[in-house]
Amino acid sequence: MAVDPRTPILVGVGQFTERIDDPAGYRGMSAVELAVEAARAALADTGADPAAVAAAIDTVFGLRQFEISGPVPATLGKSNNYPRSVMRRVGGDPARVVLEPVGGQGPQKLVTEAGATIAAGGADVVMIMGSEPGSTAKFFADRDDKPDFTEHIEGQLEDRGHQIYSYVDEYTVQHGLTGAPVQYGLLDNARRARLGISVLEYRRQMAELFAPMSEVAAANPFSSSPVRRTVTEIETVTDENRMISDPYPRLLVARDTVNQGAAAMLMSIEAARRIGVPQEKWVFVHGHADLVEQPLLTRADLGAAPAAVRAAREALRVAGLGVDDIATFDLYSCFPFPVFVICEALGLSPDDPRGLTLTGGLPYFGGPGNSYSLHGIAETVTQMRNRPGRFGFVGANGGIASKYSVGIYSTEPTGWPTSRSAELAAEVAALPTVPVTRNADGDGVIETYSVRYDWPVRTGIIVGRLDADDSRFMATTEDDDLVALMSDGDPLGAKIAVSATADGNRAVLR
Repeated sequence: MAVDPRTPILVGVGQFTERIDDPAGYRGMSAVELAVEAARAALADTGADPAAVAAAIDTVFGLRQFEISGPVPATLGKSNNYPRSVMRRVGGDPARVVLEPVGGQGPQKLVTEAGATIAAGGADVVMIMGSEPGSTAKFFADRDDKPDFTEHIEGQLEDRGHQIYSYVDEYTVQHGLTGAPVQYGLLDNARRARLGISVLEYRRQMAELFAPMSEVAAANPFSSSPVRRTVTEIETVTDENRMISDPYPRLLVARDTVNQGAAAMLMSIEAARRIGVPQEKWVFVHGHADLVEQPLLTRADLGAAPAAVRAAREALRVAGLGVDDIATFDLYSCFPFPVFVICEALGLSPDDPRGLTLTGGLPYFGGPGNSYSLHGIAETVTQMRNRPGRFGFVGANGGIASKYSVGIYSTEPTGWPTSRSAELAAEVAALPTVPVTRNADGDGVIETYSVRYDWPVRTGIIVGRLDADDSRFMATTEDDDLVALMSDGDPLGAKIAVSATADGNRAVLR
């Protein structure tokens, strides 16, 4: 098939993982150092002269690490220009560098953005890179010999800001939504409410969903925790597998104490030919979609994700494929909820012989923050090269199931596709919403919930509905009876009394 020479292709991918038990010794690498290793691997993976490829890069997209994803300063220092710090070490001097906002959908969203930019003539050679030094931060947290990773680099930087407040606000933070486990706990428990199943049965289903992923992680040389876990091991609460936030024990939670980096190279076909990238390295994007959910508390069903469902189906439509045509999947798996959503949308089962991950999933392979799906893309590109003509599906989730991006990859040549993402995003935005009462007083019921076991006092986090008008509210509780019900029983639909205070809404069992 003859395709336009401006067609974008992926031509190089690279990954790097530093484990604390590495035989060569643990260095405690910085975000820049981790990304450098991944970038060098991606340059080499093109099959062309790495120095020539690096010199040809005109645009770099950098993914944001946790340490620069909010208002808290990086405890070990940081570069003021992360992409240029990396490029200076690998021999590149791009005209344009971008630092992407917070969001796990970012890697796939940037592949789509970079591809469209290349196809339109706005770039020729693009690198996307990300890294996460959470292990380094933990290792040096209580030590006196802390390194200083502060670095000042001159040059252009398009910093799009962390945009963390697009996911949380003062109200949700006041009511305990300050970490991903409690946020997703609300979603998984809302989904359980819709399905009408028990706490223990749902935990079993989550374990059955994730146990096969750990088998993939155990065989992946880039995994941060290459250990096979059984269903029983994942679902059983023990001292090692302690509860983090209901409904999740530790082995169902993304592993963010990792040192990992990933990178991907995209070029136009004409640039690849000019630089000398062999054709067997070329991988095409056949379908893509990028959608945004409604704000968390206004969604009609907190146990659903209509934007993610539409994104998955739209990417397949754009590619002209059905689910049976897909050879590999890598679904973002920070917690079970986003995996369940796509499985339901596409009719996939946890034991699908194709598997649901190529990396091993975020709790086992590792959850390097906003850059996880770049590892999924790297694995998919490698798989597609090894299986010419087959198709790989990458699903990337961001925020509190707030954004979803999908890419479909193959060595089969195709032109750059366009999607109906904007039209579908408007459709999602127009879906019915639920009114929110921020200062709640009166009787109500628990719609969904989580429990924070990581606070000094075990605390229940509640999303409820007021009896008076069925509006939605948030509340917290330290009430012994209610916390006991939330921890050891099933509080869905339980009757509560809520009152507004200067520090937020408080609930007790009615």
